[in-house]
Amino acid sequence: MNIGCCSWSFQKPLAEVAGEMKKLDVHYLHLATMPFLAGDARHGGNAAADDRALVERLLADGEWHIAGAMLSFPYEDYSTIERIRYTGGIVPDEHWEEYKGLIRGAVKLGAEWKAPLMMLHAGFLDESDPVAKQKYLDRIRFLVDVAGESGLGVALETGQETADELLRFLNEVPEVFVNFDPANMILYGKGNPVEAVKLLGSRIRGVHIKDAKVSANPGVDWGCEVPWGDGEVNTDAFLAALKATGFNDTVAVEREAGNDRAGDIALAVSRLRAAL
Repeated sequence: MNIGCCSWSFQKPLAEVAGEMKKLDVHYLHLATMPFLAGDARHGGNAAADDRALVERLLADGEWHIAGAMLSFPYEDYSTIERIRYTGGIVPDEHWEEYKGLIRGAVKLGAEWKAPLMMLHAGFLDESDPVAKQKYLDRIRFLVDVAGESGLGVALETGQETADELLRFLNEVPEVFVNFDPANMILYGKGNPVEAVKLLGSRIRGVHIKDAKVSANPGVDWGCEVPWGDGEVNTDAFLAALKATGFNDTVAVEREAGNDRAGDIALAVSRLRAAL
């Protein structure tokens, strides 16, 4: 497996991200596309022209390999699980026309930068409402069609559903894959990530390396994200289960909490190197 990082995790300008990755001798990247499209405060705002030039130079020099182009959406509200249920991903009707443009732009960037995958949180799937489910399916198929025209696959990030629910949905759209985030299953209260890896198996095309501790009120209140190896993912069992699926691509360290992001990322990289 290749060890990588998620560009947004450092909460630093892209040139500093490049410097941190160089110190870690890490060359694989899940790159946030939103800064290059419409700006996003969580990812640092609009990327300047010199950021584009930096990405292209690092790719040309072989310093970076983009394992996934990550798309987020500007109106998502992660303040509570209930809020993200209504604001997350492709679900909100009032933003769908705008989001179609963002999707096309992100796919164009991903293709230019030779990313194999477009990755995203698609949002909560409401299987109890046939109309809502069909709308969700139609929007996923739009994603697949747009990405496929440029040679990219689509990988949906885990979190909002149990593994059983996600697999049932994936069987309806067999061309869609999974970006597996074990901490998200704990943060959302959606099951055991080790057992989920075993179930989703060959559908996994990307992995975020992130750890967490379960909430006292799972599924209602957020769990707590912690450095890789300090939480309840059971990291050794997780990596063993991942290897058993035949996964042999990039595992990208993600850190979205804490006051020492660079230090926590370096710790995760060190622990991964010792374990893989």
